[in-house]
Amino acid sequence: MKRSSVFYTITFIFILAATSIFLAFLWLMEYDKQNYTRELNAKYSTIARNTLFYMSGIINDKEYERQVEGIKMPEVIDQEEKDKILKNATILEEISADIGSGAIMIYEKHHYLKVQHIDKILLLKDNEYQPYRYDIIKIIFSIVAIILLAAYVFVIRKLKPLRKLKRQIDIFARGDIDKVKDVSSGNDEISEVSEAFYNAVCQIRHLNNSRKLFLRNIMHELKTPITKGRITAEMIQKDKNQERLVSVFVKLESLINEFAAVEQVTSSTTLNNTKICLIDDVIDEALDIAMVEKDSVSIDKAKDISINIDFKLFAIAIKNMIDNGLKYSTYKHVNMDIGDKSIKFISKGEKLSKDLKYYIEPFTKGEDAQKSFGLGLYIVDSILKAHKLNLAYEHKNGFNIFSFENLENIVVKK
Repeated sequence: MKRSSVFYTITFIFILAATSIFLAFLWLMEYDKQNYTRELNAKYSTIARNTLFYMSGIINDKEYERQVEGIKMPEVIDQEEKDKILKNATILEEISADIGSGAIMIYEKHHYLKVQHIDKILLLKDNEYQPYRYDIIKIIFSIVAIILLAAYVFVIRKLKPLRKLKRQIDIFARGDIDKVKDVSSGNDEISEVSEAFYNAVCQIRHLNNSRKLFLRNIMHELKTPITKGRITAEMIQKDKNQERLVSVFVKLESLINEFAAVEQVTSSTTLNNTKICLIDDVIDEALDIAMVEKDSVSIDKAKDISINIDFKLFAIAIKNMIDNGLKYSTYKHVNMDIGDKSIKFISKGEKLSKDLKYYIEPFTKGEDAQKSFGLGLYIVDSILKAHKLNLAYEHKNGFNIFSFENLENIVVKK
């Protein structure tokens, strides 16, 4: 899965949210603990101050009771226990004043307050003291974490159909339209998109089947009169006109076969009949179906090259380039330059008036509409794409140069 996918993004957002909440709770626990400590210190400070005032005679019994009302800190009376606590307790904080001193002490998980005035020492025990507990905050954090995790799982489960939809789109992109399935489930927006996609695929599948049936019927119906015409032409007296007539029917039959091959490559992005063959054999086949004199085409190649291709389709692509070069060549001649990385078709002629992408659109015609086939370069481009090649064009020194680029993708290394 790509790192930029929505699932990674959502996971990152939830991890960031969980981390932020965790850090916030850590800060909250520390802040709450500090507040708790300040409250204890304030309480002990009040008790110590008023106790010193009472021991020094500054306030009377009534005032003292009023100041410490509601605070349960009785005096430790047992002298033995008192001495033991004073000896072994840990002093947390100590405060001195002119009239005496006070100290907060902890012993066996209990807080004590030591108040000393001259030689008199009081030891008060805090019966209300509870060590700071994180239980409440931990419970709250656990609840929030569970809710966040549940939300994450819920969102991922809701988005999970996107993966199924993506797999079906990948199948559709590969051209396996018959393998596309309906993966919609539920009534949410993703399911609606999945259902709409599947309906569109069904419509395309129906249109493709209709188109294939239509083309096959046309080709079947055309083959019958062409065959009859060729038989009739073979039966008439042999002369120059008879030969021309036979060649016309041969050409028509070749075009029908070419249309069938073109229908195959334009209706699918995959090749099912690839094999390893010599480039020379492909060129010979292209010259035969192009019905041109071999003198009209010169071939320059440094060595024999084997390529893995659909023989029939690739021959059609070369044939169309030869036809195109001869039609628009000033000297009616095409030179093929074959290398390890490209096949170039070079012919003398004027530069194309528009970019190449204009001419590879179906039914695009050049300036000479009578010469243009309208599908030639479109067919070539479709065949090359199926072989993972590119069609390129440049005009140099008065020559038009069309190239089959990235030939190394199909060259078989020895």
